[in-house]
Amino acid sequence: MPGEIIMTVEGYNELKKELEVLRTVKRKEISEKIRVARGFGDLSENSEYDEAKNEQAIVEAKIATLEDQLKKARLLQKEHISTDVVSIGTTVTILDQEFDEEMTYRIASSVESNHSSMETITDESPVGKALIGHKVGEEVEVLVPSGSTVKFKIVDIGL
Repeated sequence: MPGEIIMTVEGYNELKKELEVLRTVKRKEISEKIRVARGFGDLSENSEYDEAKNEQAIVEAKIATLEDQLKKARLLQKEHISTDVVSIGTTVTILDQEFDEEMTYRIASSVESNHSSMETITDESPVGKALIGHKVGEEVEVLVPSGSTVKFKIVDIGL
C-alpha cells in the first residue's frame, strides 16, 4: 500500500481511542462552545466564537489525519516481531558508552509514539534511526541534533 505506516497493535488501538474521543467528546464540547458564543451577539466581533471555530478546525484536521493514518496502517503482530535486530515493536536496552549508563526504550513508529513518554523513541528520531537493524553487541554511533556524536552499545532486544 502506498504510504503504508507500520504500527504495533497497541499503537493502532491508541490511535483508534484518540479518534473516538475527538469524534464524540471533543466535537460535542466545541459545538457547545460555538452555541454559547453565538449567544454573545455580533459574530464579527466575537472572539469566543472565533476561538471556538478555530478549535473546531484544528480538531477536524486531527480527525482527518488520524483516519488517514489508520487506513494506511500495517499492523505488526507481536509473534511476527523478531528480537534478532532492533525494529518497530521491540524494546531495546542500550549502554551509553560515555556515561556508562543503560537505558531501555520501546521503538515505535512516529505516528503511534506517545510523545510524553521518555521510554519510547520513534523510528524517525536520530537514535531510533541509528538503532534499527542492529543486533545485540553491536556499537552504534548517533549524530544528535546538537551536532555531537554519541556511542551506544546494544545490550538487549526484547518485546
